[in-house]
Amino acid sequence: MPFTLISLLHLLTITAESHGFSGYMYPNEYELQWGLLIVVYPYLTGLVAGAFILASLERVFKVSALRPIYRLSLLSALAFMIIAPLPLLAHLGHPERCLEMFLTPHTKSAMAMFGFVYAWYLSVVLLLEIWFDYRENIVRWSNEKRGIKKWFYKALSLGATSVSPESIKFDHKMGKIITIIGIPSAFLLHGYVGFIFGSIKANPWWSSVLIPIVFLFSAIVSGIALMLLIYMITTMFRWKQISMACLNKLGELLFYAIMIDFSLELLDFIHRLYESEESISILSEMISNRLFVSLIVAQIIMGTLVPMVSLGIARFGRLPDELRRIVYFIAALLVQVGIFSTRWNVVIGGQLFSKSLRGLTVYKMELFGLEGLFMTILFLIAPILILFVLTKILPPWPSDEKAVIRDTEKVVTAK
Repeated sequence: MPFTLISLLHLLTITAESHGFSGYMYPNEYELQWGLLIVVYPYLTGLVAGAFILASLERVFKVSALRPIYRLSLLSALAFMIIAPLPLLAHLGHPERCLEMFLTPHTKSAMAMFGFVYAWYLSVVLLLEIWFDYRENIVRWSNEKRGIKKWFYKALSLGATSVSPESIKFDHKMGKIITIIGIPSAFLLHGYVGFIFGSIKANPWWSSVLIPIVFLFSAIVSGIALMLLIYMITTMFRWKQISMACLNKLGELLFYAIMIDFSLELLDFIHRLYESEESISILSEMISNRLFVSLIVAQIIMGTLVPMVSLGIARFGRLPDELRRIVYFIAALLVQVGIFSTRWNVVIGGQLFSKSLRGLTVYKMELFGLEGLFMTILFLIAPILILFVLTKILPPWPSDEKAVIRDTEKVVTAK
C-alpha cells in the first residue's frame, strides 16, 4: 500500500511538471483567477494619471516648454479614461453587476470605491477642465460652423456664450483650480490600484508599503512616454514642425521619472532581500524561472536600463536633432514595453506560486474570448481611436502653431 501511494504521488508530480507545474500545488491554484485583462486595467489607469500630471505641469507649474502638448495631454487622458474601466467590466462576465458599487456602496472595500474615484475623476476633473479650457473656442466654432456642427457646438457650450475678457479670465481661473484639485485626484486614481495589491497581506509578492508609490511613479513614467510618442506621431502625420524644446523637456522629465521609479523598485527589492522571509526561496525561484524574460529582460533591461541610458545620452549629449528624435521615440516605445511588463509581473507573478510557498504554476494566455489576447489588443487600440475622434471635435493644436513653437523656443532659450 505505501508503495502504491508513493508511485501515485510520483506519477502526479511527473504529470504536473509536464503541464508546467512544479512542486506542491492545490487544485484550485492551478488556474489563475486574474488574467490579461487585469494586467491591462492598471496599465490604462497609469497612462491616464501620467498624462494628466504632465498636463498640470504647464497649467500649474508654468513649464512653458510643454505648451504644445497641454491640450493634447488632456484629451489623451480623457480617451484612455473612457476605456480604463472596461477591462474590469469584461472580467466580471456580467458588467451590470458594477451598478451594485453605486447602489450599495461598501466603503471598506478598495475595489468597490473605484467606481466613485472613477466618477469623480472623469466628470469633475477631466470633463470640467477640458470644458473650461475649450469654452472660448467652442463659442467661436458655434458661430463659424454651419449645419449640424453649428448646433453641436452650441449644445456643447451649455449656453455659456459670453467671450468677454472677464468670462475668459474666469475660465482660466477655474481651469487652474480644477487642475490643482486634479493632481491629488490623479495620485489617488492610480495610487489606490497599488494599494489594492499592497494591502493583500497573505501574498508576499504583493504585500509591500512601497507598491502604491511604485505604481504611481511608474504611471508618471508611462504617461510621459505616451505623450512623447503621441506628440511625435501626430506632428509627423500632420506634416507640422516639431518643437525640439518640448521634445527635450519630455525626454528630460522621462529620464528623471525613470530614475526615481527604478530607485523605488530597487529599494523594494533590497528590502525584500534584507527581510529574507520564508517566501524568499519560492520568489527567487519564480523570478529565475517563470518571470525571467518578463522581469529581468523586458522590465529591467529593455524597459528601464536601456531607455534610461539612451535618454541620458540623447538629452545631455551632443547629438543632432534628427538622431535625438529617433532615440527619444525608441526609448519611449521601450518604456511602454517595460511598464506593461511591470503590470504583468505584479498581477500574473503574484499568482504563480502556491499558498504553501512550495510550488509554481504557469499562466496560459487565451487568444479568443473576453479574457483573450485579441480582446486585450482591442482595449489598447480603442483609446487611440477615441483620441482621434476627440481631436476632430476639439482640435488641440493652436491656429498659429508655428508662432507658439517659436515663442516656446524663445522662452526656453532665455531660461
